[in-house]
Amino acid sequence: MAIFGSKDTKVIVQGITGREGRFQTRLMIEYGTRVVGGVRAGKGGEWVEGVPVFDTVKGAVDATGADTSIIYVPGPGAADAMYEAIDAGIRLVVCISDPVPIMDMMKVSAYLKQHPETRLIGPNCPGFLTPSDRVKVGIIPGYVATPGPVGVVSKSGTLTYEVIYALTQAGLGQSTCIGIGGDPIPGTNFIEVLEMFESDPETEKVVLIGEIGGRAEIDAAAYIKSRMTKPVAAFIAGRSAPPGTRMGHAGAIVEGGEGSAEDKMNALREAGVRVADNPEQIPSLLK
Repeated sequence: MAIFGSKDTKVIVQGITGREGRFQTRLMIEYGTRVVGGVRAGKGGEWVEGVPVFDTVKGAVDATGADTSIIYVPGPGAADAMYEAIDAGIRLVVCISDPVPIMDMMKVSAYLKQHPETRLIGPNCPGFLTPSDRVKVGIIPGYVATPGPVGVVSKSGTLTYEVIYALTQAGLGQSTCIGIGGDPIPGTNFIEVLEMFESDPETEKVVLIGEIGGRAEIDAAAYIKSRMTKPVAAFIAGRSAPPGTRMGHAGAIVEGGEGSAEDKMNALREAGVRVADNPEQIPSLLK
């Protein structure tokens, strides 16, 4: 079941005329996503991959009825793209952009609190994919996924793909796969996605992929312990990272003794989560 989007989701692409925007638009359409338009100021009236381009998000929404937007705008301009989508009444905004300045995201986060009708996924994320409805909004490769009962939520992009592929090879299909991104201020966090999976009748098991830095996984463990009834398996990346060194994502840094892999793994185990030593173990832990 789709917890973020379905076959009826209407998507617009902000930054559609750029190299990545154009390329990923083609892949989303090929997978089955209803991409109904694109946005690029000054390019209104053009066509990209068979969809019309508009000068503004509002213009695209008014003309197409789009309810979802995906942003392929360079990091320094991503905040403005997010504001424009929120102001246009977009229900779901997926921001792939990286890097987005932390100060920008602090302001966007505050703005979102004034507009609870809009949900943001990202920034610096791979988006989401729902195999049963053939919809993907983002860069998760569709060919690694297959429909089934396992929900996947992850901070990492490439680890998401690896785990989805391992699940598929083991005969464990997926309900929804989502990458929330690894930046310090995400639009959607682990607990919010876990709540959705817990309420989703077609998600029977859950995979959580975390990493060092911050306490999002520890907070998720507390939620799992107190509220989740469905089995959860997890993997925490960055066990060998030296303290004080950022590993990949902007949020993946252990400082002040908080955010170590061991702390997170222990918290998850105490919550009844089966924690893998490597991503390939996850299918066997779920079985």
